[in-house]
Amino acid sequence: MNTLMRAIGIAVIIFIAAPLVIIVPMSFSTASSLQFPPPGYWLGYYASYFSDPSWLRPTWNSIFIAGATTTLTMVLVVPATFALVRHRFWGKSVANLMMMMPMAVPHIVMAVGYYSVFGQMRLVHTHTGVILAHTCLSVPITFLVLSANLKGFDRTLERAARSLGASPIQTFVHVTLPILRPGLMISALFAFIQSFDETVVAIFISGRNAETLPRKMFDSIRQEADPVIAVISSLLFLVVALSLIAPHVFRAVRARMPARGQEKALIAQ
Repeated sequence: MNTLMRAIGIAVIIFIAAPLVIIVPMSFSTASSLQFPPPGYWLGYYASYFSDPSWLRPTWNSIFIAGATTTLTMVLVVPATFALVRHRFWGKSVANLMMMMPMAVPHIVMAVGYYSVFGQMRLVHTHTGVILAHTCLSVPITFLVLSANLKGFDRTLERAARSLGASPIQTFVHVTLPILRPGLMISALFAFIQSFDETVVAIFISGRNAETLPRKMFDSIRQEADPVIAVISSLLFLVVALSLIAPHVFRAVRARMPARGQEKALIAQ
């Protein structure tokens, strides 16, 4: 059974990573469009990406919008999660359903609704409009992750802190927050990824001034199949790979530092 599961896992990894075998070489291609195998190799499209404002502006827009969306989502979801998980009140089931509703409705339907409402509020083609729309889309997944962590939280730790004289704020800062920190970080990461990767709503309401990177990539591949798209895909893959490797490298370095300190102490003796 273990061998079978391992084989299935390897097959899934290969299936997911297979597009990278095509995308990464294409980012170094000398072809004028997306072509595989590449007729030649160079770094020209990387230089084009880092020197072209039409690509850099959407990139910075996406980073800014995703960061603002993450902040606003956490500000809204954290207290809402505590209220829904730890308290009983009239209309709790309805509130829980409303928190999950954006996940059940197709994005194209949400996009039409946002365009209609934000158009009346003059928020279409603005950063604020995109941030608000992305926040609504990020709430369900953030709520699911955080509520799962909060339901598994041992509240006797909080009661012990209160019995020792800690105030509610001190209990939250020194007991609750450190234990929930991994869940909060994962929730924030999901909110950031949801906003950074969202395309449908951005096509409807982002406009030229608030154009996001996924919208720019969609427009580019629809009009001209610019090979810079392969460059961006490769860079995003590199960022994800470094993010996964960095914690392991950091732990390895920290594990070796005490050993080196002990060796120096023995040498000094």
